[in-house]
Amino acid sequence: MEAGLHSVFAKRGNSITSSYDSLEDFPDTNEPIWILGRQYDITADKSDLLKDVSSRLWFTYRKKFSPIGGTGPSSDTGWGCMLRCGQMMLAQALICRHLGRDWRWEIHKKQSDRYLRILKCFLDRKDCCYSIHQMAQMGIGEGKSIGEWFGPNTVAQVLKKLAVFDEWNSLAVYVSMDNTVVIEDIKKMCKFCTHGGDAAQYCTLPHCASYSTSSCGYCWKPLLLIVPLRLGLNHINPVYIDAFKECFKMSQSLGALGGKPNHAYYFIGFSEDELIYLDPHTTQTFVDSEENGKIHDQSYHCQRAPQRMKILNLDPSVALGFFCEEENDFDYWCSHVQKEILKQESLRMFELVSKHPPHWPPFIPPAKPDVTTTGAEFIESTDKLFELEEEFEILSV
Repeated sequence: MEAGLHSVFAKRGNSITSSYDSLEDFPDTNEPIWILGRQYDITADKSDLLKDVSSRLWFTYRKKFSPIGGTGPSSDTGWGCMLRCGQMMLAQALICRHLGRDWRWEIHKKQSDRYLRILKCFLDRKDCCYSIHQMAQMGIGEGKSIGEWFGPNTVAQVLKKLAVFDEWNSLAVYVSMDNTVVIEDIKKMCKFCTHGGDAAQYCTLPHCASYSTSSCGYCWKPLLLIVPLRLGLNHINPVYIDAFKECFKMSQSLGALGGKPNHAYYFIGFSEDELIYLDPHTTQTFVDSEENGKIHDQSYHCQRAPQRMKILNLDPSVALGFFCEEENDFDYWCSHVQKEILKQESLRMFELVSKHPPHWPPFIPPAKPDVTTTGAEFIESTDKLFELEEEFEILSV
C-alpha cells in the first residue's frame, strides 16, 4: 500500500514540477510590489526584487532521506507541503535574527558559517532540530499521523514545541489563541531578567510584565509571532483583504502560511490583487552536509520568479508570521496593528489586547520538558509531554 501511495505522490509531484518550470515572469505594473516588508517598483527594481526572492530559503518536497521514525516514509511528496511552508517561515525568522533582513544569497559565493548553521537546522535528518523528521513526529502530539496533511495552526504548534529544544537560535515562539494576541503574555515570555547575579530566568516581577522596564535589568528573547486565522467560511471574505495585504508591508513580516485545499504555499508578498508565494510542490533529492560542513545549497533557493495567485482564491484558513528582534520592534508592531489592521471596528482579522483575559487559563511560557534526551528520541512520547491545544484545520483532505 505504501508503495502505491508513493507512486501516486511521485506522479503528482512530477506534474507540479512541470508546471513550475513554465513560470512566467512578473507582469509589468505601475503598482508597487511588496515582499516581506520591502517595496519594489517592477520597472526600476526588478533585479533587486528577484534577488530578494531567491535569497529566501526555499524548502520543497524531498525524496530518498532516511525513513521517518525508522520505518516510515522516505519522502514527503504529497503530504509535507504545509510542513515545508512552516520551515520556510521559521527560516526567514532565523535569517532576520542572524543575518538581517537585507542579507542576500549569491550563487557560487562562499557562504557564512551562520548561514550554513541556519540551513543545517532544516536538513532532512532526524538529528536536525527542524527537519521533516522532527516536525512530522512532533505532529503526533497534535493528533496528526505521519504522512497526514497538516494545517497552518498545527504547524505553528509544532514549531512552538520544537523551539524549546533549540538553544542556539533561542526564539520565543508565540501562537495566538482564539484570534487574540495578548501583549502581557508575550512580554512575560520574551523578557529575561538577572537579579543579584542569578542566572537569566523568565521575569515574573509585576513591573517587568508592564511597559515600564527602567527598574529591571533584562534582555529580550527574539519573538516569532504566529497568528492563525479564519478569514471566512468557504472563501476569504473580501472585507479582510486590505488588512491582510497590510501585514506584508510591515517590517516585521514573515509572510503567511495558507493556500488552497491540499496545496499549501508560503506567501511572501503581493502586488495589486495577487499574492506572491513560494511553492513547495517540487520533489528534489535529499541533500546532506559534507564532512567539511559544506552544503550544496542551490536547491534551497528558488532562482526563478515566484508564483502568484488571486487573493480571492485563497483558502480562508491562514497563519500570519512576524519577527520582533527587540522589544521596540514588538512595540512598533503593536502600534502599527492598532492603527492600520484594527482600525475597522467590525470584522477585524484578529484582536490585540493588553492584559491576559481573566477567563483564560493562566499563561505559562513554553519550557523544555524535564527529559534526559533531546532530538528525535523524545518525540515518540510527545502526547505525554504536551497537552493537546485547540486547533482548526486549514486544508481539508
